[in-house]
Amino acid sequence: MTPHHAAVAPASRIARIEYWPVDIPITDPFVVATGARVVAENVFLRLTLDNGIQGYGEAAPFPEVGGEDRASCLATLRILATALIGQSVRDYRELAVRMDALAHQHPAARCGLETAVLDAYCRSAEIPMWELWGGQDVRPRDTDITIPIATLEKSVSLARDWYERGFRLLKMKVGKDVDQDIRRLEAVHRALPGISFIGDGNQGFSREDCLTFVRGVQRFGGRIALLEQPVVREDLDSLAAIRKITGIPVAADESVRSLADAREVIAQEAADYINIKIMKTGVVEAVAIADATLAAGLKLMVGGMVETRIAMGCSFSLVLGMKGFEVLDLDTPLLLAADPVQGGYLYQGPTLEPWTGPGLAMESRPGLDVTTHS
Repeated sequence: MTPHHAAVAPASRIARIEYWPVDIPITDPFVVATGARVVAENVFLRLTLDNGIQGYGEAAPFPEVGGEDRASCLATLRILATALIGQSVRDYRELAVRMDALAHQHPAARCGLETAVLDAYCRSAEIPMWELWGGQDVRPRDTDITIPIATLEKSVSLARDWYERGFRLLKMKVGKDVDQDIRRLEAVHRALPGISFIGDGNQGFSREDCLTFVRGVQRFGGRIALLEQPVVREDLDSLAAIRKITGIPVAADESVRSLADAREVIAQEAADYINIKIMKTGVVEAVAIADATLAAGLKLMVGGMVETRIAMGCSFSLVLGMKGFEVLDLDTPLLLAADPVQGGYLYQGPTLEPWTGPGLAMESRPGLDVTTHS
């Protein structure tokens, strides 16, 4: 797609990059099939241009899913920040390619810097970030809510709390114990009328386990709207088989960490949806993946790691800017014990309300241990 290019002052070069670690407790342990988190160990970034305009970004590594951790992010940022000083934010595409060449295995670090570059560019142009991607679908949108792997009682309690706040699409983390997964979903189904499930296996199921899971949920009348990455990322044959045997849409998440991965999923007819996550790929490549997905006739889902509203706001900008995002999994700021940013988009129950200010229109609250490159 051709993004909007607004006039930007010629003095929009990167003069300073700051970053610092941020620890935000998660209200309930975020347990998935491959691991658990109790604190979001993220990195905030602030990029200052030589005209004084600033942009914000966030790296949100999730070691159990993407392999990166905060230490590796910080080490990578030291290298990338040095390479970006003096560069023009108008060249954000070229900067993304350069960062990929320097740190291909560290997409979360690259994503944080890309987001800050894009935020600064859009603030210079005095446009919301979603206008950069076309501004084609600017309206409030509803997200699902994630229920981590927990005891049956805790699963029902969490689901009920979110239900009372208006959530009706529950993304249930599954994949560690298929029989217990079925029992958990049945208990939630019986407790709460009018809900639908996304079953997110995080690669934890075998093909047979996933089919057993689907049959078990169907037996008690539960509605599975989507199966997200039930099997290991390389097993595209099983993804294709599951969607054909069950008739339930399948979303490829961990299977798509690059545009090449997306093309392989498309070629093998392995999924109905591709889950766009900027932390897996960086922002510019995420847009390319979304374009390829839509061009092939597949649908788009959007999600994230355990992120604050900085990174999630960047993902929401893609939703508002482009057409075709049908399933939103932009809920992780709601799972955090505190909101370390101000401004930007807001939540009203399950609804994300768009913003109108330039860039992401948000700022971090004061942080500590700032590392500066200039």
